[in-house]
Amino acid sequence: MTKKTIVVKQIGSPIRRPAVQRQILIGLGLNKMHRTRELEDTPSIRGMVAKIPHLVEIVEERG
Repeated sequence: MTKKTIVVKQIGSPIRRPAVQRQILIGLGLNKMHRTRELEDTPSIRGMVAKIPHLVEIVEERG
């Protein structure tokens, strides 16, 4: 069985954002503009993305 994954892209800068939002970006493996990461589609990852919708976007859902 293949695992479901999502591709997340950073579209906003963490400058002048609360430290919590910066830590969420680091937790997702993002830290520079326009970088993408393929992450496992779990409720915890979805929750992290939902906390910072102004900084990241889901580019693609696989699986």
